[in-house]
Amino acid sequence: MKSHVFKLLPIAGIVLGSIFVIPSVLSNDDATTALWQEEPLSYHGHEVLQDIFDYKICLAKNIYFEAGNQPLAGKIAVANVTLNRLQHSSYPDDVCGVVYQAKWKENWKGNMLPVRNKCQFSWFCDGKPDDVLDTKTWISSLDVATDTMNGYYPDITEGATHYHAMTVKPYWAKILNMTVIINDHIFYK
Repeated sequence: MKSHVFKLLPIAGIVLGSIFVIPSVLSNDDATTALWQEEPLSYHGHEVLQDIFDYKICLAKNIYFEAGNQPLAGKIAVANVTLNRLQHSSYPDDVCGVVYQAKWKENWKGNMLPVRNKCQFSWFCDGKPDDVLDTKTWISSLDVATDTMNGYYPDITEGATHYHAMTVKPYWAKILNMTVIINDHIFYK
């Protein structure tokens, strides 16, 4: 019988009140513990442990902030666009890198921060706190992230790498091909 170590992993930035703690069961065997690294990885000042679970957290945060108020199809579409970008050389090759891709600058304290309104996904550099406040929406976003990464949902965006709300007209919409309209968003590749 394998012994298990119960470990609390605080993930800063996944906030319900002040900090959201994820209980985790880690086996003592090398195969399982190798998935967890002790060195934190920092994105936007949020330290996260670098493993496959982080990618789900990054994707879930993108779903939460970009499509939290959307029906299931909208959430799946945001996940699809995020994952579709992994296949293009213009974007980072990991989910967290795609989600947090931005133009950066150093502030007066010497900290690197994303330039306001110069991010791939607007929630990341809109100047508002990136705190998860709605538990039901957060759980739904985690479920969609997990299911999309596991291949449960097909790509309903037809390979889209971009989208925007119908209320705006970004410059790049003229040079890309529209693939589909889902809810109040238009998708392109």
